[in-house]
Amino acid sequence: MDRYERILALHRRLKSARYPVSLRALMDEVGCSRATLYRDIAYLRDALGAPIESSEGESGFKYDPHEAERFELPGLWLSSDELHALLAAYQLLHNVGPGVLSGALAPLRARIESLLAQQAGGKRWPVERVRVLAFGVRRMDEVVFRTVASAVLERCRLGFEYRARSTDERTRRTVSPQRLTHYRDNWYMDAWDHEREALRSFALDRISAARSIDEAAQDVPDAELDRQLASSYGIFSGPPKAWGTIVFSAKAARWVADEHWHSKQEGRFLPDGRYELRLPYGNAKELLMDVLRYGADAEVVDPPALREQARTMLQLALAAYER
Repeated sequence: MDRYERILALHRRLKSARYPVSLRALMDEVGCSRATLYRDIAYLRDALGAPIESSEGESGFKYDPHEAERFELPGLWLSSDELHALLAAYQLLHNVGPGVLSGALAPLRARIESLLAQQAGGKRWPVERVRVLAFGVRRMDEVVFRTVASAVLERCRLGFEYRARSTDERTRRTVSPQRLTHYRDNWYMDAWDHEREALRSFALDRISAARSIDEAAQDVPDAELDRQLASSYGIFSGPPKAWGTIVFSAKAARWVADEHWHSKQEGRFLPDGRYELRLPYGNAKELLMDVLRYGADAEVVDPPALREQARTMLQLALAAYER
């Protein structure tokens, strides 16, 4: 830990402490010697104006409780993790490129550039060395995004035409938008469909002719949204119908064991090194697409209906190569 990060760590520790923090505890926390710690504390107090108080014999330190809440380090102070997160955020904004939100995000990108310049003491950070790669991003109408986002945030109803990807059918919808979801580099809207009297998820890239309606949106409790739309695997999941069990080879286990597939997933290593993953699903299609990308390193074990669907998909794929 360099001096910059030690000062930041000391400040945060002392600012949150209700009682004096011992010299040994501070040395262990910032990983330095007694002499270095005293120099850092002197710099924090004398040069930066921190309201540091020491207990008898300087065996412990804390901030003056009356000044602690008001005092902050001058300028911009970020830990290395925070700086890396800011760099990644900058690249993410930079890679949005022309189209949706590009104009609205330009001031934010400029502000992050200013923050990075402050952190670097006026030097330029090589932000091009942080890459954020998007995959499978679908083109979307910026006007549609703005209209939908405004309806979500302003809590008003929304009318639009929707072209379902599965059937290519066009329908007219009137909904009460509930929330926006960014999933696998694309945007979706969870909404209460008034004609169907049910919750639905809509891909924003399939929405056209969107217009806000001057009528208050019908709110659905967050718990109900999660139960209906987030309790199963995938974006168009619906309530869970069953739990799927997939066993991955010992080779694939090194990746899958560290992956987050669902908030309620259950995983365990088997005695032979393979990895068993269990998770709830409603619509099997998306789950099977993700499982089958592992090829022979993944086997759907249970339930039998899901295993049979996987078998059918593999047979159809094989048949395409036998023509």
